[in-house]
Amino acid sequence: MGKHGVGKGRVSGRPDAMLYGQRPSISTGNLDAIESLSGVNRSGMPLAANRAPAKDLEPWVGRLVASKVEADATSHIACGICNDIAFARIIVGGRWDAQTLDGHGEFQDEALLFGPQSRHMPVGCKGPVIAIGVGFRPGAIPNLLSREMAPLIDRIEAADPFGLIANDIASDYPRGATPEQWLCTLEERMRDFIARTGPKPPDPLAAAFEYASFADPNIAPGDFAEEQGVSLRKLERMARRDFGMTPKTVLRRARALDLAAQLCGVADQEEEDELLARYFDQSHLIRDFRAFFGTTPAAFRSEPRLFLRINVETRQARRLAELKRIEPGGKPPWQGG
Repeated sequence: MGKHGVGKGRVSGRPDAMLYGQRPSISTGNLDAIESLSGVNRSGMPLAANRAPAKDLEPWVGRLVASKVEADATSHIACGICNDIAFARIIVGGRWDAQTLDGHGEFQDEALLFGPQSRHMPVGCKGPVIAIGVGFRPGAIPNLLSREMAPLIDRIEAADPFGLIANDIASDYPRGATPEQWLCTLEERMRDFIARTGPKPPDPLAAAFEYASFADPNIAPGDFAEEQGVSLRKLERMARRDFGMTPKTVLRRARALDLAAQLCGVADQEEEDELLARYFDQSHLIRDFRAFFGTTPAAFRSEPRLFLRINVETRQARRLAELKRIEPGGKPPWQGG
């Protein structure tokens, strides 16, 4: 174990490109032992507890999320994630593995820094699933850590640059605590970090472009730049720095993530026709979706997607809140109970 009880993640080898399209699965000695303690959707599938941060953290933090799924010690969930923002996560209890740009990584009881994904990243966990995270707005990481985003894309670093673990994981994030208690601890640690370092808020152009990706990801980058009164070149420089990729890729990924949420049952059903209309035709839809998830929409829908459902549900909750389609603290339309 490293400082403050943080484990040392291991990454080895180069990734096999075929793994990015692997079939997700849930293999367990006792399926009945998988129980979500952080919410379910209307079909009873596990979700995460997620919410907006406190007002003073909003310039840098986009979402706080905590997943707590009790599972048999022999259970193994193989799935994946596709984040559009960077996350600092604390993982507790289970043994995690991921296929990153640097190769196969294994992690347990430690703090991790996830860059955004340019496509589906295979992730698995053996045993109970406890993951507690801070999602950062585009442009936050460059200002908080003086780092550009491009080198973090599709990577996981075993690191705790924000001091989220002050003592050790067991005492800071006890397994018996509620998800909300964990989220409050994350807020306190981020508040301390910001008070110590005094970072600038992200570039307003990054916030405006993220909003556009939520509201109308079919907008042409040139049209967005014109609306904002900036050159296309300036938009491209900002996107490379704050999103880690080109404006066009940011928008394509946004379309694919919205469609993935729809297929996972964690989107506003009233938007279904609008989401499909973003594509010229069926072949365009399938081609774009396959580029990000390595499979067709039909095959995607037919498989269990525990981690990815949590992933895209958190983004959809943030998206609807940013677009003011749900009230602050309100329940998204897909949640059960």
